[in-house]
Amino acid sequence: MNHPPRTRTSGSGTRPGPRPRRLTARMRLTLSYTLFAVVTGVLSLAVVYVGMRYIPNYPLTSSNPRDRVSAPSRQEILQSLLTTSGYALALLTVVGMIGGWLIAGRVLRPLQDITGAAHRAASGALEHRIALAGPRDEFTELSDAFDEMLERLQRSFDAQQRFAANASHELRTPLAITRTMLQVAAADPDGQDWATLVARLQDTNQRGIEISEALLQLADLGNLPPELEPLDLAHTTRDALAAVQEEAAALGVTLTADCRPAPTTGNPVLLRQAAVNLLQNALRHNLPTGGSATVTTGADPDHPGRVHLTVTNTGLRLAPETVPTLTEPFLRGRGRTAQTDPARRGHGLGLAIVAAITDTHHGELRLTPGPAGGLRATLSLPGR
Repeated sequence: MNHPPRTRTSGSGTRPGPRPRRLTARMRLTLSYTLFAVVTGVLSLAVVYVGMRYIPNYPLTSSNPRDRVSAPSRQEILQSLLTTSGYALALLTVVGMIGGWLIAGRVLRPLQDITGAAHRAASGALEHRIALAGPRDEFTELSDAFDEMLERLQRSFDAQQRFAANASHELRTPLAITRTMLQVAAADPDGQDWATLVARLQDTNQRGIEISEALLQLADLGNLPPELEPLDLAHTTRDALAAVQEEAAALGVTLTADCRPAPTTGNPVLLRQAAVNLLQNALRHNLPTGGSATVTTGADPDHPGRVHLTVTNTGLRLAPETVPTLTEPFLRGRGRTAQTDPARRGHGLGLAIVAAITDTHHGELRLTPGPAGGLRATLSLPGR
């Protein structure tokens, strides 16, 4: 009875068992080079032999009648040709084997470097780069593509580690605060202002819920492609402005808008969320008093054929080197430290969600520090 080949099962599924041992690629190339050389030699010999066969078989004699030495016949010449050619083919086979082995090794040497880098990457060492030197060919293109893949994997892995560490820290904070308040209340139940305690517990619990919901939203953006439809980014921005008007009034921030038509294709719910997050970021990270924020939409002046949503606000000066990191989860304008004012306190996920929404729409998010303080955030999308 025939049995199916055995497979090894891992966490990611089934993997084929050990592969049968075959000739190496270097040996196959060597044999190919040798066979080509021998076949070429045989064909050349055949052409010469056929040509000699059709030479007229005249009796060959010496031109000097006194010279009795007879010249070789055509048959003798053919026999000598075959014998000499046989030795030449044998020598050609040996030279072809040695030369093919050396040439194949030289040609396949870059693959050995790529294989070694792949084994290192499989063991978790993503910092290694091949950096294959030499002229531009298939091997250098493969090497550059592999190095680019390793670079992206390393950035993704580092970002995942930072995200996991920051997420655990952000989620642990409200839980630790809740535990402390409950321990104090349990130690002195008669000396507690229960109304204040319940209000603080509700506020802390709500903060934990908001962080969890933001994390879930950020995770969902990378899993499911959004449903796109034609829309006007100006209308979406006006809806977002209406949603943050009360918060702007409570914080004392003056909002001005110039929403010109910006036709594009996108998901209205996600783009509205992106606009709300940009506006809330501009309101909460603003001056304590007398702050302002400006919103504009329309054709992207820097990139023809695209539309933009730009939010500019006043605020503290930002170092240019810290601005690119603002899209990392849990990173705020003041670093990892949250605002003490509950009205201005965020979770550090607003711009991270905007960046994820931008990626799903094949757009571009540009962050630029203002010369006098604050931030200029531009969401650029393909026009319609």
